[in-house]
Amino acid sequence: MNSRVRVLDEVVLSDNWGLVKKTTLELRRSTGEWQRQVRETYDRGDGAGILLYNRARRTVILTRQFRFPVFAHGEPGWLIEVVAGKLDGHTPVETARKEAEEESGYHVNDVELVLSAYMSPGSVTEKLSLFIAEYDADTPRSAGGGLEDEGEDIEVLELAIDDALGMIATGEIADAKTIMLLQHVRLKGIV
Repeated sequence: MNSRVRVLDEVVLSDNWGLVKKTTLELRRSTGEWQRQVRETYDRGDGAGILLYNRARRTVILTRQFRFPVFAHGEPGWLIEVVAGKLDGHTPVETARKEAEEESGYHVNDVELVLSAYMSPGSVTEKLSLFIAEYDADTPRSAGGGLEDEGEDIEVLELAIDDALGMIATGEIADAKTIMLLQHVRLKGIV
């Protein structure tokens, strides 16, 4: 398939929190003719997300934090999400465990990969690995809340699974990775 793509030029538009590039390419269409295209991509690295659940209590741990792009879209900006973060040189499993403890305060051991997916492949290069793990509600290691030096100010939420699923229907949960993981644990009968 790569023989159908020729990169002609790349220009870095921004290299701040992530890398934004403008690429000029030629794509050989299914008709055999070459078509010139210009695309912009945003690369901030790959990431991992994890849904913590407690089977006995039928609860999940989610977080609420401010997301400027949501605010810039005209909404309040506070999203309810699963714990997640950039890989920053770690494996997806290491990142899921590290972020679980930093953001939620819970240490998890048995981490299960659910899927890896591109969340917005039209312009974002990020691939997310999504996990689930059971947490022990009686043994948080810390209050969580994220790292202040990373600009995180995270509220930790423990919700009944039925309430969390209901929040998808009302629009209170609008984050794709969170929706996918909540539906996964429901469909598989895990919680």
